[in-house]
Amino acid sequence: MRTLLAQSFTLDEVTALRGSVAEQAADCGLSGARLEDYILAVHESLINAVEHGGGRGYFTLWTSDRMLRSETCDQGPGIPDEYVDVWRRPSDVAYAGRGIYLIRTLCDGASFHTGPTGTTVQLTMWLPGPAHRAPQRAPLRRIRVKAASTRDRHNGFRA
Repeated sequence: MRTLLAQSFTLDEVTALRGSVAEQAADCGLSGARLEDYILAVHESLINAVEHGGGRGYFTLWTSDRMLRSETCDQGPGIPDEYVDVWRRPSDVAYAGRGIYLIRTLCDGASFHTGPTGTTVQLTMWLPGPAHRAPQRAPLRRIRVKAASTRDRHNGFRA
């Protein structure tokens, strides 16, 4: 495990933190739509912590086993079950519930641990494989070796 970021945040730090996450995620190999998806999911977790979790939170970003992972923690009252347990897309006129839906849709993995003393959101995105493969070695050439028979070994030698 390699920790890339670990810091507390308020609304004032969300934009800078999002930029730092984007930079670190790109350095880890995420790019294009996958990078954008991960950054948006992280942003939703940060904003939810600020808006619904007491105005502040703690964020950690790390890599482990070819995965980029983050954790956003707050000390709010928890997420109501109707938002956490629902996996369907919210209606187009719904006021709330889009953040969790986006987080689940945009990441390779998302978990929510919530209760009356706070919420922890963990996000996972698989990192791409190595940019280049190790050079292929030429196959070994088969060499046939013929062992001399007992009779051949004794030809020419007298005991």
